[in-house]
Amino acid sequence: MNSVVNSRSGARVKPDVRLPRGLALRVPNGRAVLLAVLPPLVGLALLVLVWQGIAANNSSFPSPAVTWDAAVKLFADPFYSNGPNDQGIGWNILASLKRVALGFGLAAAVGIPLGFLIGRSRFLGAMCNPIISLLRPVSPLAWLPIGLLVFKAANPAAIWTIFICSIWPMVINTAVGVQRVPQDYMNVARVLNLSEWKIFTKILLPAVLPYMLTGVRLAIGTAWLVIVAAEMLTGGVGIGFWVWDEWNNLNVPHILVAIVVIGVVGLVLEQALVALARAVTYEESGS
Repeated sequence: MNSVVNSRSGARVKPDVRLPRGLALRVPNGRAVLLAVLPPLVGLALLVLVWQGIAANNSSFPSPAVTWDAAVKLFADPFYSNGPNDQGIGWNILASLKRVALGFGLAAAVGIPLGFLIGRSRFLGAMCNPIISLLRPVSPLAWLPIGLLVFKAANPAAIWTIFICSIWPMVINTAVGVQRVPQDYMNVARVLNLSEWKIFTKILLPAVLPYMLTGVRLAIGTAWLVIVAAEMLTGGVGIGFWVWDEWNNLNVPHILVAIVVIGVVGLVLEQALVALARAVTYEESGS
């Protein structure tokens, strides 16, 4: 680094250059990395040990090694197709994700605007709150027969079940976010005579976004949970139907593989939305 001449003494001194606190480089040391990696590994090891203990005391329960061999064979060709009722696990996962995307997308398209309206209007909120309180605790599978009755087909009935069960977190969290916007902001909007669109884009949306994304995160977990149960009853192609079909074939290793796959896919979906929420929140705070 180039030195700077002191104007009084004439001596050359190095300038004191410091990075701002937010830009300070943080190099993780070995202890921090170990503390971040070790606990999950210990937890997984304990899970495998318990699994192995159950398998050792129950000959009909597959061990981790047997399940691993079954998983290797399954994922060696996950996209084979020998007919509508004999397809690889990859096709079944994609079919379930497609249903989740449709049902979840419809729920977001209806639930988020409805949450804004409920949060903005006291009359609408008072009108909808009893309905939401009545319907939200209903078990997801209780909605499936209604879907079968109305749509006369299994696939739209499963999508309907996802829709009706994942809409409530988005409606409730969005409405709560709107209601918690500081009243001073709304008073300023009235003084400035802002249009409803300006109020929505400049005041409500930035303030409600964290609440809305929390609702979306909760809803995607519910949607993925519901589709597995719904597909067990409706049949066709899907990870839920695949689990039930393997149970009918008494193929327990495949069922355990499917349980792990369902958990991993659900974790990936949730973490993707968490990352999106953090990115959006960071951009809003930076702007």
